[in-house]
Amino acid sequence: MTRTEPSPADTAPTTRPWAALAALCLGFFMILVDTTIVTVATPDLMRDLEAEQNSVLWVTSAYLLAYAVPVLITGRLGDRFGPKRVYLVGLTVFTLASLWCGLTDSIAGLVAARVAQGLGAALLNPQTMAVITRIFPSAQRGRAMAMWGATASVATLVGPILGGVLVDSLGWEWIFFINLPVGVLGFVLAWRWVPSLATHQHSFDWLGVALSGAGMLALVFGIQNGEQRGWDLLTWLTIAGGLVLLGVFVAWQARNRREPLLPLPLFRDRNFSVSCFAIACMGSAAVAMGFPLMLYAQLVRDFSATEAAMLTVPTAVVSLVLAPLVGQLSDRMHPRWLTAFGFGCCAVALGALAALLRTDTPVWLILATQALLGVGSAFVWAVLATTATRNLPLHQAGAGSGVYNAIRMVGTVIGSAAIAALMDSRLIAQGIEHQGTPETAGTGTMPAVLHDAFSTAMAQSTLLPAGLLALGLVLVLLFEPSKHLSARHTPVGE
Repeated sequence: MTRTEPSPADTAPTTRPWAALAALCLGFFMILVDTTIVTVATPDLMRDLEAEQNSVLWVTSAYLLAYAVPVLITGRLGDRFGPKRVYLVGLTVFTLASLWCGLTDSIAGLVAARVAQGLGAALLNPQTMAVITRIFPSAQRGRAMAMWGATASVATLVGPILGGVLVDSLGWEWIFFINLPVGVLGFVLAWRWVPSLATHQHSFDWLGVALSGAGMLALVFGIQNGEQRGWDLLTWLTIAGGLVLLGVFVAWQARNRREPLLPLPLFRDRNFSVSCFAIACMGSAAVAMGFPLMLYAQLVRDFSATEAAMLTVPTAVVSLVLAPLVGQLSDRMHPRWLTAFGFGCCAVALGALAALLRTDTPVWLILATQALLGVGSAFVWAVLATTATRNLPLHQAGAGSGVYNAIRMVGTVIGSAAIAALMDSRLIAQGIEHQGTPETAGTGTMPAVLHDAFSTAMAQSTLLPAGLLALGLVLVLLFEPSKHLSARHTPVGE
C-alpha cells in the first residue's frame, strides 16, 4: 500500500477540531435517526400504503441492509479520495433519497427509496470516526468520541420521538422531508469546517463486497420472512446459504494477500474485537426494542404517535445529560467496568419492560424503565467507540472505523429481521394472526378482547433485545485487563 505525503492537516490537529466534530455529528445524527424514526409510523404506513406489518418492517430492514453491506468499502473510499469528499457525497445521496421517500405512494417504492438512503448513509458514516481519529490528539480523543457516542445514543432514541410529532402533525411523509433542511445545513457546515486530509492508495476487494452482500441479503431475507412462510425448507436453505456465503467471505479475507475488505489482523487486538462484537449486540438491541413498545402503545393503549414516542423521552434526556461525565470517565477508567455497567442497566431495563407490558401498566413504570435504559446507553456507545479505535494505526483509521461500523450495522440488520420474525411468531402463538394488517393499523380500533394477548406478544418480543444486551455484558467482561486505556496510551503508529 502506497501512502501519499501527508498534508498539514494530517500531521497536526485542525485549528477548529470541535467545530469539525459538530458538523460531522449533524450528518451522523441524521442518518442514525432514520434507523428508528420509522418505528412510530408503522401503523400509519400500514394503513396509508395498504401494507402488512412485515412489509412495513422491510422499510427499516432495507435501509439497514443497504447501509451495512457497503460500509466496509466506503471506509476505504474515504482513505482513497478523502473523508471530507466522500462524506459530502454520502450526505447528498442521503438527502435526495429522503425526498424520494417522502414522495413515494407505494410500499415497494418506499423500500427502494430507503435502499438509496442506506447507500448514502454507508458513504457518510465511516468518515466521521476516521476524521475524529485523525484530527484529535490522544488526550482529547476520549471526549471527542464521547460526543460522537452521545450523538449515536441520542439519535437512536430521538427517532421515535421526532417521528411521533411529525406523523401526528404533518403526516408520515415528513419523517423523511425533515432531512432536507438538515442535509443542506450539514453540507454547508461540513464544507466549511471539516478539513481536507491526506489520502492513501487502496485496492478494492469487489469479490468480498459481492460475497458479504449476497450472504447478508440471504440471511436477513430468510429470517425476516421465515414466520410468514412457516419456516419451510426454502427458508432454511436461504438462511443456510447466507451463512455459507458469509463463511466463504471470511475465508476469502484470510486468503486475500493484497488488501482484504475485512482486515482480519485487526482482530488480534482483543479490545478491538470485543468492542466490535459488543456494539453489534447494542445495535441489534437498539433497533429491535422500539417496535414492540410503539405497537403496544398505539394499538393497546390507544396512544397517538406523539404520545407513544414520548415514552422514550427519559432515555434520550438521561443519555444526553450523562454524556459529558462518561467522556471524562472514559479517559480515566478501564472500559470493562464502564461498559459492563452500561450493558447491565440496559438489560435490566428491557427485562423489566418485558415484565411490565400489560394492558393496565402505569405509564410512570414504563417511563422508569426508559430512564434506566438511558443510563445504560450513555455508558455503552461512546466508550465502545473510543476503545475500538484508540489503538489503531492512523493509516488504518478508515478501515478500522469501517469494520467497527459494519459490524454494528450487521447487528442492526439482524436485529431488525429477528424482531420482525419474533413478533409474527408471538402474535400467532397468542391467536392474533391477522392483527398486522392495514385494516386495523393506525385506527386505534383493536378489539379490547385482543389487548391482553397483544400485550403478551409484545412483552415476549421485548425479551429478544434484553437477551442481546445480556450477551453484550458478557462480551465486555472479556476486555484485556492488563491494558488501561487512558489518555496516556499511544495508538500504534503514532
